[in-house]
Amino acid sequence: MVTYKSAGVDKEEGYKSVGLIKDMVKRTYNKNVLTELGSFGALYELGKYNNPVLVSGTDGVGTKLKIAFTLNKYNTIGIDCVAMCVNDILCHGAKPLFFLDYLACGRLDAEVAAQIVSGITEGCLQSGAALVGGETAEMPGFYQPGEYDIAGFAVGVVEKDAVITGDKIREGDVIIGLPSSGVHSNGFSLVRKLITDLTIDFNGMPIGEALLTPTKIYVKPVLAVLEKFAVNGMAHITGGGLYENIPRVIPDGLCATIDKAKIKALPIFDLIEKLGVPREEMYGTFNMGLGFVMVVNPDNAANIVKILEENGEFPEIIGTITSGNEKICLK
Repeated sequence: MVTYKSAGVDKEEGYKSVGLIKDMVKRTYNKNVLTELGSFGALYELGKYNNPVLVSGTDGVGTKLKIAFTLNKYNTIGIDCVAMCVNDILCHGAKPLFFLDYLACGRLDAEVAAQIVSGITEGCLQSGAALVGGETAEMPGFYQPGEYDIAGFAVGVVEKDAVITGDKIREGDVIIGLPSSGVHSNGFSLVRKLITDLTIDFNGMPIGEALLTPTKIYVKPVLAVLEKFAVNGMAHITGGGLYENIPRVIPDGLCATIDKAKIKALPIFDLIEKLGVPREEMYGTFNMGLGFVMVVNPDNAANIVKILEENGEFPEIIGTITSGNEKICLK
């Protein structure tokens, strides 16, 4: 007799996985969530807005997953997945509403899946997004044993007259940088080529553990600012580093002039540089200790810094907007 299980898909393990994650997922619900986990579609009541604009974003964790596989540690990569999505939509001033995940593997292990979803749940709690659903795909023969892929999708909302695109950035504006927690979720193909032994000591812990430090979520501190002050532009520093991401919000004819001395490179980036990566290459690959950037009116800068500090951030004024065609200049 041929069954689905004999072909490599264990439905019972899938049912077990749902049972393990159901209570975790419910922790992220709010009054706007109208359906339970397991429905064909997630229903979310938008609530009262004058002219709402929905902002969506999708992303994954990349080859950072390989380090999680090697260390058999899965409870942080879900935070990365949420962070990569919600930090992106935050750049337009959007408050995250809900999140869906996609988890694929060759053979499902319910305990591993529960660890991954525990991280997704934590990321949703940090960002205020409801985890309203997802998909677990068991694909024997497609993924290597013990390997998983994870991606996510976030939807947020912002009033149309409050959408942030960078078009209001002007010469003389101040650039505020928010520190990253580590490498976040970009550049790991290069990191893994340089660091092959994940057990070596790095600041009192195995370097593999340090590399799995989850991506920082900036939603709540930034939304606290937006409640009181206008922000002219924001950038999430992801793949492509500072050189690629900051210019995405800078209007033509202007330049983000940044003092490199104000960017506090984390020790992990000093190590990567010592392993052979030129510093300029690193500014175009990694966040270099700067995970999120805000461009604000100079008259509001001091008060915005204060709000960020009150919400647990360590902001640094790293530069100004000047005239020029370069879009970004690191000095």
